[in-house]
Amino acid sequence: QVQLVESGGGLVQAGGSLRLTCAASGRTFSTYGYGMGWFRQAPGKEREFVATINWSGRTTDYADSVKGRCTISRDNDKNTMYLRMNSLNPEDTAVYYCAVSRGSGTDTSSRSYDYWGQGTQVTVSS
Repeated sequence: QVQLVESGGGLVQAGGSLRLTCAASGRTFSTYGYGMGWFRQAPGKEREFVATINWSGRTTDYADSVKGRCTISRDNDKNTMYLRMNSLNPEDTAVYYCAVSRGSGTDTSSRSYDYWGQGTQVTVSS
């Protein structure tokens, strides 16, 4: 069984920064070889893509809304993925989810991801 646990969310003022962490675990599971991603869902809105990273960490992709402000990274030895978010604004307020893809590359579609965490709340005050 695969478990993804997000952490690092919280309340931050506009212009501030946060680093989200996604830790994957499972008796025989490793994130090595799989693409991973971050998605978010704001109240009353659909879940949307934020960032994705390929299996090696060498290829990334970002939503236009966060491009230049966020950096996705991963440490396969630790089965962990990160999302560094800078210059946060109230529109970034959402529950942030990490996910593991069934493929090895980057992917912006939530339908390509098999495993999801429970989410971590990010609230940005103005």
